[in-house]
Amino acid sequence: MLGRWAAPAVVGPEHIEVGAPRGRTGGIVGQWPRAEIEDAFGEYQRRAAASGASGDWRPWCDLFTEDAEYIEHLYGRMHGREAIYRWIQQTMSEYPGSEMPEFPIEWYTIDEERGWVICQVWNRMRDPGDGSLHQEYNITILKYAGDGLWSSEEDVYNPMHFGTMLQAWEAARDASAAS
Repeated sequence: MLGRWAAPAVVGPEHIEVGAPRGRTGGIVGQWPRAEIEDAFGEYQRRAAASGASGDWRPWCDLFTEDAEYIEHLYGRMHGREAIYRWIQQTMSEYPGSEMPEFPIEWYTIDEERGWVICQVWNRMRDPGDGSLHQEYNITILKYAGDGLWSSEEDVYNPMHFGTMLQAWEAARDASAAS
């Protein structure tokens, strides 16, 4: 039983966001077709893979609007495409980012009304030399802005889990180097 938290039986116009797109029947619909959001997310994944392989994060950053916001819970907030680029290029050029070239998506969902993609991203380390797999995940929230661009990204994760994973990767790397 929902008790006092029950939703109102009827939602009147006062509960509808001003300027929200409306369908023929008056209900709110998404601003962008799902296929457009899917295509933009596919390109986001392709560019992340290419940037991880090449070390050049400019093409990936070009998928953000000029005024985009990036929220990274360990590093803080970046405002604007250029700030995002400076941060990601430096971070992924230094250890441990320089040893983390792959970012496969485990799952994702699309909120069509908001134009958001929520996904689980694996941050995968290079093979330490023994064939073992070392990775940790984050949950990413992407907000679509249209025209293939994203206005916001937020990465949510537990830094302690990343630290434990890095220790295991370093031990495997060192053991492989010693043998």
